[in-house]
Amino acid sequence: MKLEPPKSFADLVGFSLPPGTATETHGTTVLSIRYDKGVLTFADRRATMGNLIMVDDAEKVFALDDATVIAISGSFARSIEICRLLKHSFKYFRRMHMQEMSVDGKLQEISRALASNLPMAMNGVGVFIPIVAAYDARRKTLGVHTFDSAGARFSRGDYAAAGSGSERIRGIFEYIEDQQGPWRKLSRDKVLIEGVRLLQIAAELDSATGGSLANPPIVRDLTPSGAPALDPAEVKAAIKKL
Repeated sequence: MKLEPPKSFADLVGFSLPPGTATETHGTTVLSIRYDKGVLTFADRRATMGNLIMVDDAEKVFALDDATVIAISGSFARSIEICRLLKHSFKYFRRMHMQEMSVDGKLQEISRALASNLPMAMNGVGVFIPIVAAYDARRKTLGVHTFDSAGARFSRGDYAAAGSGSERIRGIFEYIEDQQGPWRKLSRDKVLIEGVRLLQIAAELDSATGGSLANPPIVRDLTPSGAPALDPAEVKAAIKKL
């Protein structure tokens, strides 16, 4: 008799997941915030499968090009695959037309990818919600954009958040803005500290969001000159200031 190899670690050790338990790895929480010269995009490092913590060093923020940063929450495998396709799509357009795709074109490509993923999302597999920070070189403007699972796009202006932890901190954005003024007028250092603070609050109230003590969040800084990842030492310094 031919023995079938185990399909998962749970099968190997004879552990059965309870009915209704998710079998897909998900990532939360992500957020983007404007500051006076750019946009900072944050993500915690935790990825979960149901009530299981899979990893605490997941990458959830990616530069699709030098002017577009995407942060992912939800289905980890599916969102990584779509981000790779988007990155190649932007590069292909640039090489074919000898110019950058417009911001509207990039956002439309993201909407189309989400709409194409809708059948899987309707079946409860592959659901993910991205947020996008984009610099428009033609208009010399920075923007933060959110989407729903069907591909509808919403321009949020100065900030956006997604993932299960985002529900716990949505009102705090307005409170900070009321107390300190518009986000887009704050300094980069100030927004970095407040962004880390928001992620810490989300981690305290949402078990799917990882804390920042062991693994500092990933942060990318989008400006007209590029979208580099911040040095982890700088992020740790911001954490210490809290």
